[in-house]
Amino acid sequence: MIRQTLPVLAVVILALACNPFAPRLDEQLNSVSEILTGQESPQEVMVNFEYAYNFKDSLVYSDLLDSAFIFVSKNYSTDPVTDIIWGRDTDIRTTVRLFRHFQTIRLNWGGTIREVFLDDDSTLVELKQVFQLTFDGGREVPTLNGEALFILQRKPGESIWKIVRWEDLSTF
Repeated sequence: MIRQTLPVLAVVILALACNPFAPRLDEQLNSVSEILTGQESPQEVMVNFEYAYNFKDSLVYSDLLDSAFIFVSKNYSTDPVTDIIWGRDTDIRTTVRLFRHFQTIRLNWGGTIREVFLDDDSTLVELKQVFQLTFDGGREVPTLNGEALFILQRKPGESIWKIVRWEDLSTF
């Protein structure tokens, strides 16, 4: 009798431990730690930038920006055209509002047009990137295609790169 109930009891315990209505975890999916990079190269910074926008992750975004970060854009509604310039804190607040406002954001880098080291010890680099930015599937706001110029820096003795300047070259 005991020999007959042990296999039945084992099956019941296993059945209770497994929820048949829960979706199975896909063993092939990358974890967040495999999506995010260590920012040990300028290209890894851009991977994290894309992740921050696509997942609307303001913490990841804020870790991309150096304390001396400057954002530059053009105000085409003025005559003559004027520069819009703000620092790290304003940029983070603006980006958080952007993330909250739209249900979905999709940023795709179209590739690096130019990557130039600006100093002899390879700690300052300029990247010109092509991008495509879509908000809420393009229903309310048309998809934006443009170019951006980034200057990234790796401080001496450190391995992490940060963005010190982002210039939006788009003319929407």
